[in-house]
Amino acid sequence: MAMPFLDSFGRAVTYLRVSVTDRCDMRCVYCMSETMSFLPKADILTFEELDRLCAAFIRNGVTRIRITGGEPLVRRDIDLFFQALGRWLHGRDDSGHLDELTLTTNGSLLADHADALARAGVRRVNISLDSLDPERFRRITRRGVLDQTLNGIRAARAAGLAVRINTVAMAGVNDDEFDTLLAWCGEIGADLCLIETMPMGETGEDRTDRYLPLSAIRADLARRWTLEPLPLRTGGPARYLHVRETGRKLGLITPMTHNFCESCNRVRLSCTGQLYTCLGHEGATDLRRPVRDGATDDTLLHLVRQAILRKPKGHDFVIGRQADDPAAIRRHMSVTGG
Repeated sequence: MAMPFLDSFGRAVTYLRVSVTDRCDMRCVYCMSETMSFLPKADILTFEELDRLCAAFIRNGVTRIRITGGEPLVRRDIDLFFQALGRWLHGRDDSGHLDELTLTTNGSLLADHADALARAGVRRVNISLDSLDPERFRRITRRGVLDQTLNGIRAARAAGLAVRINTVAMAGVNDDEFDTLLAWCGEIGADLCLIETMPMGETGEDRTDRYLPLSAIRADLARRWTLEPLPLRTGGPARYLHVRETGRKLGLITPMTHNFCESCNRVRLSCTGQLYTCLGHEGATDLRRPVRDGATDDTLLHLVRQAILRKPKGHDFVIGRQADDPAAIRRHMSVTGG
């Protein structure tokens, strides 16, 4: 393996999140506008282009890859892409540099893909689920059907995949469901991760009024549940607690109240080949043009190394910025890779 990617603060980049599409079959209120304009197909990296870039990262110290979107399972032949990336996993062959291959999904199409994902070497999935109430679920997703996501969760468990439920905490929307979700996750054998809403892109919703600090939620849950801190680090931003009553884990992702920048080991590759070294900054490095212009691997690695050296020390998220504020993050989460 070549020299691992290091930023100017000495942080090693070992985790790559790869968006394969900006499209989604839902329009969640914290993620997308209801009337999205999606990218033309020509702007999207092919699987061959994505595979080449992923291989370069893997050869230079990346040990975890998470596939994201939009909704990754809406892209045609996505199972073949997972199968191709699976060749890098430890135990698959002599090239095994990858510890983990995972994905984040809304679960609506997971029932059709769970077995293929397991065969490709995926061992766990994160599934976005913000309510167990069918009508509330439909309002949050603007078009989702709860039963489809629940069927996807059941299929994932049947295929032997570990499941983490991701729930964006929103005041006045789902703040009365956290106990229910915690208990339900215990019943189905899944972990729960609560996420603070982040100010990215214009979605047609006022996220200022929806923002909930997870410190307050944790304190409230601790009145009814025995929450024990865990030293567990999965390489992602979540801090974990053990829930004694269920035996499962509760994760907290707190980009607003307690950022995780000091230990950030992540970069994001968008479906258009933009390399984002920080979710909370607009700056990106274009890798699509050099790939399509026939750049050598050495040239691509130089571009990546220079980009990672510019990785900022921390993000600039601030709840309350207006859409016309030049400091706000204008791109939607689905563009970057959620």
